[in-house]
Amino acid sequence: MTDLTNLQAELMATIAGATTTEAIEDVRVKALGKQGAITALLKSLGGMTPEQRLSEGPKIHALREAVTQAIGDRKAGLERAALDAKLAGETLDMTLPPPAAVQGSVHPVSQVMDELAEIFADLGFSVATGPEIEDDWHNFTALNIPETHPARAMHDTFYFPDEVDGKKMLLRTHTSPVQIRTMMSQDAPIRIIAPGRVYRSDSDATHTPMFHQIEGLVVDRGIHMGHLKWTLETFLKAFFERDDIVLRLRPSYFPFTEPSVEIDIGYTIEKGRRVLGGSDGWLEVLGSGMVHPKVIENCGLDPKEWQGFAFGTGIDRLAMLKYGMDDLRPFFDGDLRWLRHYGFAALDIPTLSGGVGA
Repeated sequence: MTDLTNLQAELMATIAGATTTEAIEDVRVKALGKQGAITALLKSLGGMTPEQRLSEGPKIHALREAVTQAIGDRKAGLERAALDAKLAGETLDMTLPPPAAVQGSVHPVSQVMDELAEIFADLGFSVATGPEIEDDWHNFTALNIPETHPARAMHDTFYFPDEVDGKKMLLRTHTSPVQIRTMMSQDAPIRIIAPGRVYRSDSDATHTPMFHQIEGLVVDRGIHMGHLKWTLETFLKAFFERDDIVLRLRPSYFPFTEPSVEIDIGYTIEKGRRVLGGSDGWLEVLGSGMVHPKVIENCGLDPKEWQGFAFGTGIDRLAMLKYGMDDLRPFFDGDLRWLRHYGFAALDIPTLSGGVGA
């Protein structure tokens, strides 16, 4: 017993005097390693009589546990002290880099999409997404677009050569299929916006083969044109950040809405420039209407119980109108000079309280 007491006292003193984790590891190896002093004592139990093992076994195991605990505590203390010393000697500059050092910028399309999401979130809309590779049924048929409609023509739509499960596949020409998928997967009432990329075979100063579109859908009981007009008027005033925005609704035709209306926004001429607000002239900005009963029925809802309105517009076109851009093609040219001029800083986060165009 005296030998065990002396060994424990010696080991404890060595552990307490260790000043590095390497020294602690050295103590562990000498005491608990394969050739360690305590390990040798544990091996000696096999050569003892049962009475000796009953007497000496608990003492040796208690010694091992005490030394193991002391080594763990000392090692943890040394590691904590080393970390504290390291942190005390380090500094981290949390200030923002100067403007000249900031190279990246937010693309106007991304900025406008954030602005739109902020505005419609405040109106109770959620964001819905869907696949960009669509089938003919979701993109056309479910939207009450007949087989002979010009929108299905090859010169407008990018079709894939192969069918999937007997369905024609294509790059979606609008985000309306997201509305169809939402009505088929969610219970009414529904309030969503569907922003995203769409594809059409067209290219000039105001058209590109790929562009960005946002559509909105509301399905509920008792919905009428008044709800549509108020929603669009509220949205456009918030987006352009002007209270003098004037809307004009013109009768139009879309297969998926009835009645259908084009939304024009008024502008005035100031110093030879066109400025939004007033009613000296009109610019078309949106297509909209009441969701056609056949579309509601195609999605498994009863059009006698549920009504809705839908609208859609080009995100790129909204960016052009708000931020004074006159050509759609530079949006996709990847010209850094253009992006530095029109791009937004990373912290220009749209908020309704601070102004979405901040």
